[in-house]
Amino acid sequence: MRLDAALASAFYSSALLIGHTRAQDAEDLVGSVTSVVESLTSSIVSKPTFTPSVIKAPFFEQFTDDWESRWKPSHAKKEDSKTDEEWAYVGEWAVEEPHVLKAIEGDKGLVVKNAAAHHAISAKFDEKIDNKDQTLVVQYEVKLQNGLECGGAYMKLLQDNKALHAEEFSNASPYIIMFGPDKCGATNKVHFIFRHKNPMTGEYEEKHLKSAPMARIEKQTNLYTLIVKPDQTFQIQINGESLKNGSLLEDFTPSVNPEKEIDDAKDTKPEDWVDQARIADPEATKPEDWDEDAPFEVLDEEATKPDDWLDDEPSMIPDPEAEKPEDWDDEEDGDWVPPSVPNSKCEEASGCGKWEQPMKRNPDYKGKWTAPFIDNPAYIGVWKPRKIANPDYYEDKTPANFEPMGAIGFEIWTMQNDILFDNIYIGHSIEDAAKLKAETYDIKKPIESAEDEAAKPKTPEKAKSPMDLKFMDDPILYVREKVQLFMTIARRDPIEAIKFVPEVAGGLGVLLVTLLAVVIGAVGMSSAPPPPSPAKKSAEKAKVNDVAASAIHELAEATTSATGAEKVQAEVNKRTTRSSAAAE
Repeated sequence: MRLDAALASAFYSSALLIGHTRAQDAEDLVGSVTSVVESLTSSIVSKPTFTPSVIKAPFFEQFTDDWESRWKPSHAKKEDSKTDEEWAYVGEWAVEEPHVLKAIEGDKGLVVKNAAAHHAISAKFDEKIDNKDQTLVVQYEVKLQNGLECGGAYMKLLQDNKALHAEEFSNASPYIIMFGPDKCGATNKVHFIFRHKNPMTGEYEEKHLKSAPMARIEKQTNLYTLIVKPDQTFQIQINGESLKNGSLLEDFTPSVNPEKEIDDAKDTKPEDWVDQARIADPEATKPEDWDEDAPFEVLDEEATKPDDWLDDEPSMIPDPEAEKPEDWDDEEDGDWVPPSVPNSKCEEASGCGKWEQPMKRNPDYKGKWTAPFIDNPAYIGVWKPRKIANPDYYEDKTPANFEPMGAIGFEIWTMQNDILFDNIYIGHSIEDAAKLKAETYDIKKPIESAEDEAAKPKTPEKAKSPMDLKFMDDPILYVREKVQLFMTIARRDPIEAIKFVPEVAGGLGVLLVTLLAVVIGAVGMSSAPPPPSPAKKSAEKAKVNDVAASAIHELAEATTSATGAEKVQAEVNKRTTRSSAAAE
């Protein structure tokens, strides 16, 4: 409260002093106040400095200065079976600090630099990752600095093989797991796809997660975590929150294991098979009194013409306000006829013109007769082909034992650039992944959230009383309401007004001192050589008069304004009542 009062007094008196001595216009004054307020209200957040983690993993990437020794952009052509057109991976990559909501100084990430372009980059593992009978943990950060309208931000864990060359990495490169956010149009999901090897044919088939969680489309950092356990269960987390739990054997399509039995393709439905459950009753007959020719509606013989019906008034009349166009030529255009408009007299009555009896629903109408339906006594049921043993059946009870993985790659197309990836962990320790989250994401997220919130347009709730106002929220409103409160109390008790709103009393004191200083200065200058010209002297006098008039006008407005007085009257009465009670 004391800080707000001091700031109010300082701004009030400073604004008046600037207006008296330098004659700045209103816009300059408002700009100066705004600038000072911004400088006072801005807060400098102390940001931590990036320190590489000591966590160990089969693959761990924080994009330190030696990142180029691990990551290689692809120069291959993208394969597309839907078109003969070739697409090259022309998108550029860079490792840099974020330019949006930066939280940690010196913390860099891998950044997609081009919009509407195909990008591909990969890094080989020092040793292949084989999670047979082990937990697999995949975790990485995604920061959509320009949002994401259409594009992917997912990673691929590539199958380990001798032909794994980074410069040839493309959409056709065999992968084992694809994981991460994807958004375009109505599609918004976190992909989890794994390629499963058919133990009978040796062919690979993509298994897609059913009911995938939605991706977080925002400019703040989001942490995506995938955990696959040896018991064939999986979990997807976003920012440490579990959003999807399931089983590799049950929650993917197509299913990992085929059906034991399948329909016999050679089986056919017998000709005498009856699969019609209900039929028209063959014994039913139309009742004798059923009149199929009866109309749906008939005249309402009981209806009578309303008393206010205007028989002689037409429903449409020529527009009395219409005028013949000046360029109308009767010889070429014909006789001009004004347009018709609804007759206003008809709107005031029940209707106009010839009255006719209305139609009503015919109580004898039944429509065309049809026989009722009954259960078919010959019904056998819905025919299905017989089941036979599936010759391609197999059972893989451990699909979580993925094929060995030899590299990580980002192969994406996106309409937005500046997608940033960071803190990639691929290993077997849930605890280490959580520890990395605590060292990185948990530190940057609160800072990003605070900066993001501070950047949003402020829509503060309207103060219930002047005592609830804060100077930094709205300096002009603060000063106006405080002056109105002061004048409201002063009309009843000037001493109480000075005690209750000391900041306004101080501001008025500064105002008086400033006016006296200006007047004395003007008098002193009048006796000092060389004497000012009459025009300059008149201008200075006018400035002083304008300042005084402006101050008096503000106080008069505050005094006569009902809005400020009404807002605080209850609070003044409350304080006066308390003062009276204390005195008694």
